[in-house]
Amino acid sequence: MTRWLRMVAFLLSIFVPSLYIAVASYHQELLPPSLLISLAAQREEVPFPVFIEAIIMTIAFEILREAGLRMPRIAGQSISIVGALVLGQAAVEAGLVSAAMVIVVSLTAISNFASSSYSFGIAQRIVQYSFMVLAGFLGFFGIMSGVVFLLIHLVSLRSFGVYYMSPLAPVKLSDWKDTLVRVPRFLMHRVPRAFYSKK
Repeated sequence: MTRWLRMVAFLLSIFVPSLYIAVASYHQELLPPSLLISLAAQREEVPFPVFIEAIIMTIAFEILREAGLRMPRIAGQSISIVGALVLGQAAVEAGLVSAAMVIVVSLTAISNFASSSYSFGIAQRIVQYSFMVLAGFLGFFGIMSGVVFLLIHLVSLRSFGVYYMSPLAPVKLSDWKDTLVRVPRFLMHRVPRAFYSKK
């Protein structure tokens, strides 16, 4: 369950802001009328496009996160949490961002914390910003193009001669015992085939 929860959090952290940008900018017909009216009312006084609004909020949260990491441990968490609450509330009341954008950025940040360590989180945020840029310029078409490009890149990578996406690509069903789900320990008595040396 923890493994699946982290995978879901990883997908949320990458796709939630880009999907919101794409829907709010290009594909409003996908939303129910009541939700569309609510979002339009929230964005009535916001001076920025959705893409610029998302970039501003995510960068502001990244600054708060880095500040919290470099503060003393006792004060760091309090400063980052209080700073995010105060900044989000003040930005909404000032009409700089919509309340929906604060929810999107908060969900993305929580998913970032839940899904990865700090070192992997940097790569994760690079992918997240790339998808946001693609969604801001091309909508869903940009997101799907980015997904295809990312998958092509991942399946072409090797680490010490082993494919990065193995055993999912290339498919090795016998190695799936510890991939999407984990079978009991007594069934895992062989080294994965992907690790066999090729002579």
